[in-house]
Amino acid sequence: MENPDTSNQQKVAAPAAAAEGGGGGEEEEQQVVNPWEVSAKDGGKIDYDKLIDQFGCQRLDQSVIDRVRRLTGRPPHVFLRRGVFFAHRDFNEILDAYEKGQKFYLYTGRGPSSEALHLGHLIPFIYLQDVFRVPLVIQLTDDEKCMWKNLSVEESQRLARENAKDIIACGFDVTKTFIFSDFDYVGGAFYKNMVKVAKCVTLNKVVGIFGFGGEDHIGKISFPPVQAVPSFPSSFPHLFSGKDDIRCLIPCAIDQDPYFRMTRDVAPRLGYHKPSLIESTFFPALQGENGKMSASDPNSAIYVTDSAKVIKNKINKYAFSGGQDSLEKHRKYGANLEVDIPVKYLNFFLEDDDELEHIKTEYAAGRMLTGEVKQRLAEVLTEMVERHRLARANVTDKMVDAFMAVRPLPTMFD
Repeated sequence: MENPDTSNQQKVAAPAAAAEGGGGGEEEEQQVVNPWEVSAKDGGKIDYDKLIDQFGCQRLDQSVIDRVRRLTGRPPHVFLRRGVFFAHRDFNEILDAYEKGQKFYLYTGRGPSSEALHLGHLIPFIYLQDVFRVPLVIQLTDDEKCMWKNLSVEESQRLARENAKDIIACGFDVTKTFIFSDFDYVGGAFYKNMVKVAKCVTLNKVVGIFGFGGEDHIGKISFPPVQAVPSFPSSFPHLFSGKDDIRCLIPCAIDQDPYFRMTRDVAPRLGYHKPSLIESTFFPALQGENGKMSASDPNSAIYVTDSAKVIKNKINKYAFSGGQDSLEKHRKYGANLEVDIPVKYLNFFLEDDDELEHIKTEYAAGRMLTGEVKQRLAEVLTEMVERHRLARANVTDKMVDAFMAVRPLPTMFD
């Protein structure tokens, strides 16, 4: 569910209040956050507090994180305890159901537009299945990429399978996971739900939510129901037959929120629960925190296929530093952690809270140098990417077929 820019796309900072939450206003044009573009005002930082207000979601505060710890009996993942997942919609309803012993399922996705995933793509795929022990459906929107990226159908399908291998290498349980390509799976009950959603959303509403313009082809306008209906259990009769009341939790980046505001607006009219969401910040580009990593700019991102040498070179050459421009000034004033990309990346992927705090304290005081922080980051990312590379090397086409086979998962809730 990571979408590309499009030259004909109208820039909309926050979609209009055509569905739940959200609003208009002159201030909103100061930053652009929608499924096709993410950019901050004047090259600055994304204002996540403003996004919460504009989109009408809720902050994922410490009380919710403490509740996750209590219900699961496990320490919250770094993405929760460090605010990577920072907003939600009705996550407490999922936790209510879980506390009562009721079942739910996870839904997330990937828009296959590149040969390999970068680190930012991994965020929705980490953690939740393991801790809650629930089934997961993963949508590969190869149809979307064909329309937005001007890829051929065949190339979109090929990239979908390549990306599926990267996703499988994250360690998902084949007995609890269904990965599907839109080109292969859309039809039957899934398509029936798409038509039901489409009948509930007017052209004015979809323009208000997504900002489509007169030059956008009709394929773009018709796509939102495709991303909406995996949040309805009846779209997967081979998994959830007779379980239309089961709830869905969607981990995604905040730029995908418009799709699910539309979905939540429609769901009760079709007899389904509104899907719940937990929403993440963007994984920033190496060059600075004014947007997100771009799959189209290889020097803005660390890929799961990058070698140790490439990772080190990218960090040393491109990672924006908050350190001072001379050793003397750095020792005197210390680093500006608010803009320092190596520290931000360590916040995502360095597991040890004590070590992270030590680095921040020493770096901010000028006792640790930029080169030392970058070296530690290179070590952390190289270990992580190498672990993924080894797992990816063991993913065969037969394994991809197994994950993508339309089949029941009899032990998916065990």
